[in-house]
Amino acid sequence: MTVFLDTNILVYAQQSGAKAEMAKRIVAEGGAISVQVLNEMANVLRRRFGREWREVEEALNDVIAIVDRIVPVTLELHRTARDLARDHGLSFYGGLIVAAALEAGCETLLSEDMQHGRAFGGLVIRNPFLGEGSA
Repeated sequence: MTVFLDTNILVYAQQSGAKAEMAKRIVAEGGAISVQVLNEMANVLRRRFGREWREVEEALNDVIAIVDRIVPVTLELHRTARDLARDHGLSFYGGLIVAAALEAGCETLLSEDMQHGRAFGGLVIRNPFLGEGSA
């Protein structure tokens, strides 16, 4: 099964607690991400968690070393994201995540922020934290 990891999975893996432990296991198995995910992760770690650049860079480099594929954000991906957002009621950035997952040929998109079970062709969104206790 080819899996695309949304930003929230990677951010949880940088924390502690039940969700963090699950996210760490998920990330360790690899999968695909996009440059957008790396950008969002850097932003969240800096702005929300106040991490120093050295820590942010280490976290990003760890992710880059683990994942199997990183999808670039291209003009074509942008156009696909716009179409998905318009046609399926997604936010633009949600559309960009779905477009990247489709581009990577993934069957599953792991995300806490999107509708569990929703499908886009052969891609199904799954929330790996459903049924988990605390954050």
